[in-house]
Amino acid sequence: MTVFNVILLAFLVVCAISVSFSKNLLNSILIFMSYSLIMSIIWILLESPDLAITEAAVGAGVTSILFFSTLKKIQAIQIEKDKEDKALDLEVSNITLKEADDNE
Repeated sequence: MTVFNVILLAFLVVCAISVSFSKNLLNSILIFMSYSLIMSIIWILLESPDLAITEAAVGAGVTSILFFSTLKKIQAIQIEKDKEDKALDLEVSNITLKEADDNE
């Protein structure tokens, strides 16, 4: 086994472990992309170019795009929810102020 193969396998293990412990979703997606690209290089070294192309296209390409679009939708929902919560807080504070004015 050459030194390059050992380095690639070490990076593969590091990517697999770090994606499990990453708390930031964007970082997890980027690490997953790196994992897929390293895996496609390993498939090339194993003289299996059809699997390498498939891994690069599906693993690093299509799946990552789906993850990015899902992440964008999740953040958009979170932003809308925060806006609704702020609007609800403003309504509650306005009602509280009106009740305080009525009691005086």
